[in-house]
Amino acid sequence: MSDTATRPPTTTSYAETGSTGRPSWHALLRWESALVLVLIAVLIFGSSKSSTFLTPTTFFFTGLNMGEVAIMALPLLLIVMIGEIDLSVASMLGLSGAVMGHLFQSGWSIWAAMGVALLVGAVGGALNGVLVANAGLPSIAVTIGTLTLFRGVAEIILPTPTTRLIPTSLTKVGVVPIQGTQLAYSAAIFFLMAAIFAVVLHATALGRSLVAIGLQPESAQFSGIRVRRIRFGLYVASGVICAFAGILFTLKNSSASYGAGSGLELTVVAIVLFGGVSIFGGRGTVLGVVLAVIIVGSLQQALTQMHVQPEVQNIVTGALLLISVLVPNSGEALRRIRERVRRG
Repeated sequence: MSDTATRPPTTTSYAETGSTGRPSWHALLRWESALVLVLIAVLIFGSSKSSTFLTPTTFFFTGLNMGEVAIMALPLLLIVMIGEIDLSVASMLGLSGAVMGHLFQSGWSIWAAMGVALLVGAVGGALNGVLVANAGLPSIAVTIGTLTLFRGVAEIILPTPTTRLIPTSLTKVGVVPIQGTQLAYSAAIFFLMAAIFAVVLHATALGRSLVAIGLQPESAQFSGIRVRRIRFGLYVASGVICAFAGILFTLKNSSASYGAGSGLELTVVAIVLFGGVSIFGGRGTVLGVVLAVIIVGSLQQALTQMHVQPEVQNIVTGALLLISVLVPNSGEALRRIRERVRRG
């Protein structure tokens, strides 16, 4: 069936079972239960090392530090679900902030500058989508290229390392919590978006299509799913959402920098994979990613209060990335190896 077919799959077998025929949600439930135990362990560890760890102030700063990273993890979750990757997320964050900062300093209103930044995100996401979905190029190679491209364009647009950006009406974003709470604005936006993503992934035909594409893209194609269109749309959505994260990041710091977000792409990938999303596609939940965000944010805050150097914290992030790839995907990797051996 052609790629323009409109009929969604009429069964939910892809969403309910893995390619081995066993219910995949059992494995997800076990992984999420393990994440809950890890979160409890992190909270116990943090409270034992610092008397101020379990306080509203720590809660606020955890959300403040993780908000934009968490927001970028949501579209990446869907992209990894279909067996692809986007390593340009943090570079788009930096590019959108640079565009907004440059336009604001040039006399544009802050709202118009934000609109152009979001448009840049859509264009950058469309570039990734065309190269991956239409040209059929490997997503890892494409997004490594656009990672460098976006960062280079940001440096051309905003050659000075940092441009002050202080719109008086928006200075409270990232500086104070939402009134009456200890919740940072970016964290509140993340939780709202996570709820929307959970509905889309777990309760709609589009979500079932994403699972089907991740498990068997050829079968999904013949089932009438618009595989190329969905791939393209996910990359555009990723570009726009990462640009939005860049706007929040810029407002939080009251300044724009072409180097904003450098290295955050690894943290975003680590969170998605640590949340139980299969690197092979077709398996994952929004709840797992939310738990991973809270765990990583709490652990980073605990280490910061212990005065652990950022370089050591990066080692922890790298270790989480390795664990999140090896542990939940080991069974699938062994199954694929056995299949290749039998075919050989």
